[in-house]
Amino acid sequence: MKTTHTLSGYLGAVTLVALASLLCEVVRTSIAPANMVMLYLFAVVLAAARLGLRPAILSAFLSVLAFDFLFIPPRFSFRVSDSEYLITFFALFIVGVIISSLVAQIREKVDQVERQEARTSSLYYLTRDLSVAADVPAIIGALQRAVLRNFGSPLAVLLDHENDLETVDGSTTLTLNDRSVEIANWVIKSGRCAGKGTSAYSDSSFIFVPIKTGKQTVGTMVIEENETALAENLQLMEAFSGQAAMALERVRLSHQAEEARILRQKTHLEQALLNSISHDMRTPLVTISGVLDLLLNNDQVYDSNECRAMLSAASEEAGRLNRFVGSLLDMTRLEAGVLSPRLTDCEIDEIIGCAIGGVEQRLGTHHIVTSIVPNLPLVSVDLALLTQALVNLLDNAIKHSPEDADILLSARLEETSIILTVSDSGPGVPDGEEERIFDKFHRVTVPEKTGGSGLGLSIAKGIIESHSGKITASNRVEGGLKVEVMLPVAEFVIDRG
Repeated sequence: MKTTHTLSGYLGAVTLVALASLLCEVVRTSIAPANMVMLYLFAVVLAAARLGLRPAILSAFLSVLAFDFLFIPPRFSFRVSDSEYLITFFALFIVGVIISSLVAQIREKVDQVERQEARTSSLYYLTRDLSVAADVPAIIGALQRAVLRNFGSPLAVLLDHENDLETVDGSTTLTLNDRSVEIANWVIKSGRCAGKGTSAYSDSSFIFVPIKTGKQTVGTMVIEENETALAENLQLMEAFSGQAAMALERVRLSHQAEEARILRQKTHLEQALLNSISHDMRTPLVTISGVLDLLLNNDQVYDSNECRAMLSAASEEAGRLNRFVGSLLDMTRLEAGVLSPRLTDCEIDEIIGCAIGGVEQRLGTHHIVTSIVPNLPLVSVDLALLTQALVNLLDNAIKHSPEDADILLSARLEETSIILTVSDSGPGVPDGEEERIFDKFHRVTVPEKTGGSGLGLSIAKGIIESHSGKITASNRVEGGLKVEVMLPVAEFVIDRG
């Protein structure tokens, strides 16, 4: 910090000379008068180091007068009996001035280094805070703290949004009038600083610093001028604005990248949806339309068994189509947040019985083997939704199990949760895809068969999570896939609520 020459500095110089004179008086009878010069030089050095150049020069001048008046014969007079002392006076003053100048230069260098260190430290802390700022308000908050810490002034940040200035929410308590907004617009258009201590709009009580990203000015910092926030700190203010500009550009590019990623995901999802619809809806429609064409347009008379077989195939495909459309609707309602469960206390046996009944017509040669621990507590669930979730899990197990293979369905109690497990003896899933199978439209291709919309497990997960439950999948050691559903028991739900 630059030394300020005030009255206290000059009073300090007088005090140092007085103390040196007092010390010389104490040792006057012990040393020669010429040696007392060292004590006065010491006072001059202290004045230069602590008080500044001008108080040090004053102390050198007062030291010559005090030494002449108090210790050179005749004492208490400015007359000099020995002309050789004139050389001593001259040397004392010149050496004092030289020492004062050298010490002042060293002090100025030290102050310059300290100021540079303070600027570097300020930029470091601001850069550190900006590096973790994820959005515009966080960036402005970090900038506001840096300005307040270094200049002691509040900060307003105006950003240019489609040629209209907008103040970032919470960035300041400053009140800007129409003239300040006019100056801010000029700063953004010109890309130059304005306000107190600058060549433009110097009558303003604020300092305006542009925020530039490349050649474009995206906003302006508005700093209230005070004793600390002077034009001499304009370079540091511009450095702050440069760091903020880079952070704003980083956030903008990050948002653009996120929007591009979401757009790519949306495109991929739409493509997956079209592929799924083209495959899963076309097949049953072709079967149904083919059966109807045979029955309506073919003059050949089919016997009752043939008609029943064809109608049965059409009915099965119509049911498959209906389930697919229902899955799409369920997923839409889950994503929209309108599929909320109506909780009632239900028995596990009842839920499992309803789920088995829902897939009974699609079992074929498979069998469902149940293992239910007796006297399980009630669970607070929506019976229809949870049954649908279990039906989807059983459908998945049936789809991926070999012919005549059993499907294992078990229920047990672990602490405050009911664990429902659906296991099959199929090929399982590749390592690393245990969680991905619950994603929308994700299908695992297996050697035996493929198919399905890729929505069943995703819908089951959404239903389970809407019941404050959890669903996981893992490969069985003996082969096949095991899906576990964890549901809180009714008593735990009531206590937690």
